[in-house]
Amino acid sequence: MVNFISIIAVGFFLGMRHATDPDHVVAVTTIVSRQRNLLKAALTGIFWGIGHTLTIFAVGSLIILFDVVIPARIGLSMEFSVGLMLIVLGAINIASFMRSARAISPALEPAEEMVHAHPHSHAGIMHTHTHGHSVDAHSHSHEESMSWLDRMFGKIGLYRQLRPLMIGIVHGLAGSAAVALLILATIRNPHWALVYLLVFGAGTVAGMMLITMSIASAFRFFGRRNARFSHWLGLASGLVSLAFGLFLAYQIGIGNGLFSGHPQWTPR
Repeated sequence: MVNFISIIAVGFFLGMRHATDPDHVVAVTTIVSRQRNLLKAALTGIFWGIGHTLTIFAVGSLIILFDVVIPARIGLSMEFSVGLMLIVLGAINIASFMRSARAISPALEPAEEMVHAHPHSHAGIMHTHTHGHSVDAHSHSHEESMSWLDRMFGKIGLYRQLRPLMIGIVHGLAGSAAVALLILATIRNPHWALVYLLVFGAGTVAGMMLITMSIASAFRFFGRRNARFSHWLGLASGLVSLAFGLFLAYQIGIGNGLFSGHPQWTPR
């Protein structure tokens, strides 16, 4: 009994440590880079962890209960999907930064260049009104800097939770086989092995919740001192995500031979 409790405790803390994997942190950073509310940041981490746990449990159950062997090409494809997701997340953050930069730049131009006239017709008589825009008089809402996904699905109530949930599900594809095989080598009873998977998932949820809250706190602290600094942080997280995703895609697709006739895959 003591040994089993020790294994469960180790599983929880291993789950927390698993949440700190570089690809996990990079992915959630691209989401939280525009998030200042700590509660919403915590929910982002929780839903990411739930999605990750769902995949880990589903794939792990197949391996533990039915001795399913995942072919090398499928295993590499699961990990390759994570690289593609990081590329998409990075591109969305970069595009969002470019849109917000274009929205902010007109407000920074000299006042005389912003003076212009609009024609109006009242009672059949055409005349113009001349006016100008200043930084304080003309502002752009945050909606203009949101990504196209946000604009399309932002009105859906569960969208904010579904996005990290889906990202967590995709992330669970990479590493799920390794976790299940490690459990089989340690716990012979399949039912207790499934319990271990759930405890591991709970640790992942807790770890990712702490990570997202920490990232949001840092962004909130620096953003309070410089309003535009948060935009640059969003750009930086997008560039890192894009670069890391391209690296993973190349390593898996070319280095490990996903696109060749002899793929080489070791669950890890």
